[in-house]
Amino acid sequence: MDQPLPYRPSGPSPELAPTPPPPPPPNGRGPWRRPDPENEPAHWARIPKEKRLRAALVLAGAVLIALFAWLSWALPIGRSMQPLETPAFIFVSADGKPFARKGFVKDEPVKASDLPDHVKDAFISIEDRRFYRHLGVDLRAIARALRANQQAGEVVEGGSTITQQLAKTAFLDSRQTLRRKAQEALIALWLEVRLSKDEILSRYLSAVYFGDGVYGLRSAARHYFNKTPDRLTVQEAAMLAGLLKAPSRLAPTSNRKAAVERYRVVLAAMEDTGAISEAEARRYRRSPPRVTGAARDLPSGHWFSDWVSADAVEASPRLYGHLYVRTTLDSKLQARAESVLRRTLNSQGRSRNVTQGAIVAMRPDGRVVALVGGRNYRQSSFNRVTQAKRQPGSAFKLFVWAAALEAGMRPDSRVLDTPLKVGDWEPENYEEQYSGNITLTDALAKSSNVAAVRLTTRLGPRRVVAAARRLGVQSQLDPAPVMALGAEEMTLMELTSAYAAVANGAAPVKPWGLLDARPKVRQRAVPHARELVEMLSAVTQRGTGRGSGAVFGKTGTTQNNRDALFVGYADGLIVGVWLGNDNNAPMRGVTGGGLPAQIFREFTNSRVAPAPPPEESFDPYAEDPFGLYPEGETGMVPGDEFVPGPEGFDPSVPLPPDGGPAEPPPFRDPEFGPEVGPPPGRDFEEPPPPEFEEERMRAREERRREREERLRELEEQDLGY
Repeated sequence: MDQPLPYRPSGPSPELAPTPPPPPPPNGRGPWRRPDPENEPAHWARIPKEKRLRAALVLAGAVLIALFAWLSWALPIGRSMQPLETPAFIFVSADGKPFARKGFVKDEPVKASDLPDHVKDAFISIEDRRFYRHLGVDLRAIARALRANQQAGEVVEGGSTITQQLAKTAFLDSRQTLRRKAQEALIALWLEVRLSKDEILSRYLSAVYFGDGVYGLRSAARHYFNKTPDRLTVQEAAMLAGLLKAPSRLAPTSNRKAAVERYRVVLAAMEDTGAISEAEARRYRRSPPRVTGAARDLPSGHWFSDWVSADAVEASPRLYGHLYVRTTLDSKLQARAESVLRRTLNSQGRSRNVTQGAIVAMRPDGRVVALVGGRNYRQSSFNRVTQAKRQPGSAFKLFVWAAALEAGMRPDSRVLDTPLKVGDWEPENYEEQYSGNITLTDALAKSSNVAAVRLTTRLGPRRVVAAARRLGVQSQLDPAPVMALGAEEMTLMELTSAYAAVANGAAPVKPWGLLDARPKVRQRAVPHARELVEMLSAVTQRGTGRGSGAVFGKTGTTQNNRDALFVGYADGLIVGVWLGNDNNAPMRGVTGGGLPAQIFREFTNSRVAPAPPPEESFDPYAEDPFGLYPEGETGMVPGDEFVPGPEGFDPSVPLPPDGGPAEPPPFRDPEFGPEVGPPPGRDFEEPPPPEFEEERMRAREERRREREERLRELEEQDLGY
């Protein structure tokens, strides 16, 4: 019999029955529900729209306040009103004549409230017609510019406001990127919040560039029309307003035609905005203004001003307007130098294949009074006096003969002027002319190459380098026998300064060109200066430089006539002349005793004092040997007079920076025998041993300590200690 089924209650199984809802929370806000992210909105969406909008506005305001606070800290509001880092210079000659200007000029700021309406209207009409009706960014102008540029297929119109241009000029660079435009718009909004419209316009007109190196309306009015901004006419204001689109290209000093075309565009804009009537616009179009300021006459560059600019910048303060710089330039001598060089190149340049030249004239103390760095500054501003390094040729023999005198030789010591072979090298005289056994003076007068090489090999090239260093040469010099012929390169200024040291009697002579910034140089007397002058005077009296008319000097000609030089003294001036070609092409028959000596004679006008007789006695340490020092000054620093060491050697001058031990004493051979070398009892001497220098330095240090101790004792006595 079947068993009855167990009783099961009707309805769902207890295991499958739904979980009863939880009891209501104690706060009485209704039953708790598990969040359903798929079917329910996010929490912020359940916030009422009014609250969300209010929170967004508060957040945006906080961000703007923080951003404006950062801008106020990072961007000084007065930056556009500040002067330029480096002022503009007007260089004035020693006789009071301006001869060049250099740099950018920015005058004192203008106030828009002080300007006539037609001046403000000219700039607003062409740059930002809705200036007084926008908040720094003009969306209507941007849309108009986009439409015009799209129709033209190129950028023909901009949408930046005056406020945006001020932001770019004062705080940003000129890169055309979306990021930079966004920064410009943001800063423009900040400027509109911080400043009034007149303040923005004032800063804009005071900082914007007007071409020709001029910033600001005040500088532009003075530069182009020699007026103050409040006296500008309608035509002049329109001309200046037109420059802002492309200042360098539209400057009336360099492109008057383009400036006048833009001027008429500004007049049309002023007529459209009602700033001027139709009749006035028609009348002004027929009479564009003329540039009447100093910009017409004063060049923006000059070889002399380029040379002294670095020193002028270092010594100049930060200020508005121009800074007048007094220089040592003599305007008459400068004009004469330019005229003589130009006339020579024009008359003989083509036939002699010489295209360039340079002249520098200085006083024996280094005061440069004339500097011509080339044929024409406008065609080439490269300064061949201070920048071009060329071989000096035989003009380098000054240092060889100076080393020979320091080693104990005399002007009447003898040297062989005969063919010579040094290793595989056989130096030759000019036109292979030799004179046998001659004196040092005659060898220098005829510019004997083999004698110079003989002296260099016997003395040791390092002694020649040391002599050049003592006379102020700083260029790299390779101590080798070939250097005796001027194979090492240096500037014409450097070479002329070395000859100035001989005339000055003290070395080194540092060239200087600013009256208010004369360099302080510790100098020492030039050993055997009188003997050097005597030998150099033989060059101009009966040697290769006899056509120069100089008191003393030296010619120089490099291989294949690539360079020709003459450096000499006359009329209180040391003058260096160079002729050659920038491409190093050979000239036709041009030597140092030819055209360069002629240029020297024409420049100095041949009025020179005769050289003193060679038999006169001479003290190389006298205050005024040869009567060359201006006003009896040698330029030496008191207390630093030259103190000679052992005969023929100055231990205070170190070896050249290329280092190495001193050259061994020259040996005696038949070719350089007793009858050719120094007189008996005055043979070449070896350099002193290192112990000598160490002892001298110890003695100097001991004397210094004694002086300091004595000074302290005196101070204590004076102060009552």
